[in-house]
Amino acid sequence: MAHDPNAAPAPDRSHDRVGDRYARELERHLDWLDSFTSTALGVLSAASGIYTYLGVRTLLDDPGLWTTFAALAYSIAVSVGIFVFWSYMLRLLPAVRSAASRVGLLLTMALGSVAIVAMSSWLNAAALAGTAAVETHMAATVQTYQTSLERAHANAVAGQALSRDVARVRQSFADLSEQEAGGTLSGFSGRGAVFRVLTQKGAELQALEDQLLAAEAPIEETFAQGNTILSRMRGTSVEPGPLEDRTVRFSEDAVQLAGLITQLRQLNPAPLVGRAAQDLADAVVLPELDGSTEATRAGQSSTITSVLSLVEQRATTLAQAATEVMSLPQVDEALYTPMSAADAVIAYAGNFVPAWAGAIAIDLLPAVLVFIIMVVQAAIRSGRGEGHSDERMTVGELRAALAASDLLRQIDAAPPPAADTSRREG
Repeated sequence: MAHDPNAAPAPDRSHDRVGDRYARELERHLDWLDSFTSTALGVLSAASGIYTYLGVRTLLDDPGLWTTFAALAYSIAVSVGIFVFWSYMLRLLPAVRSAASRVGLLLTMALGSVAIVAMSSWLNAAALAGTAAVETHMAATVQTYQTSLERAHANAVAGQALSRDVARVRQSFADLSEQEAGGTLSGFSGRGAVFRVLTQKGAELQALEDQLLAAEAPIEETFAQGNTILSRMRGTSVEPGPLEDRTVRFSEDAVQLAGLITQLRQLNPAPLVGRAAQDLADAVVLPELDGSTEATRAGQSSTITSVLSLVEQRATTLAQAATEVMSLPQVDEALYTPMSAADAVIAYAGNFVPAWAGAIAIDLLPAVLVFIIMVVQAAIRSGRGEGHSDERMTVGELRAALAASDLLRQIDAAPPPAADTSRREG
């Protein structure tokens, strides 16, 4: 037979056959994997529901039957929702072909993933690390209380240390009174008017100094009690035992410690020194001049004026020292707020990254399966071509087709019904 050189070459079907075999191989793998994918998805959903149940129980205080029923109902709803959502995604997203459909379903999957994290993952994290998160909260609270206690104690000690300044001023007036008794100030020896002014201010300063010295013991005693409570709170935060009981004891100690911190703030004598310094300059009882001559009385008046000027200077010095103490950084308000495990695991999420990763992974792991199936389906379409239609038949479809074929053959083999030509005679 002559060969026509103008005839078109016969199409090469070898590439199509290779692609079809490749697609069929992938389909067989998908069929095998699909046989247990639903079971695996159910197990993941059930596991997430169990941890969700444990997380919900940490939010509900009432241990009664209705609380258990409510937590169980919520966890079952979460399990069903996760299973249905990922079943939809596993079936529909790999099957769509248009870009718009894929983008729409991908956005839907992202929204659903956010919803799953919101309703389940944080409760799973609470079940995994809730106790540790509450203990972390208690440890952070202990640190806050310790800082407040130490600052309140430091401020109180600084205020009590003003007793040295008061003693120095008092000693200066005592020295001046001795000089006046010898007649070296006003020139009038004895215990006259100038001496009485000096001893009056010295007595006021002595009383103030005694108050400052008396405050030292209560300050140290209160600080020691605070440290004892802090040590007990540290032990409560890490000791074994039911978390609820430990939280109650921790709250009681926190309230007591807050009271001691307030007491330390009140024991700070710096405001007392400031008020006493103001009174030292303003409240002066001038005695009657008792000099025997006019010159002596004039000397006493001049000396008293100098003494009052000195008193004002010393009062200003004490007031400035008290102001410096009162301007020290004040104690931050220490307040312990009990947290549930679910709240604590959010507040201290940075400390429990592995728990959060596990809680989210158990809910969003099916997303990886969705992407895997998308890739495989794309490979199948690429092997067969985009225009290829799926002509595979399942066993059930084959049986139904054979049964329909047998029925058609039986209908064709049946004899036609005889025509009724008789007529009814009227």
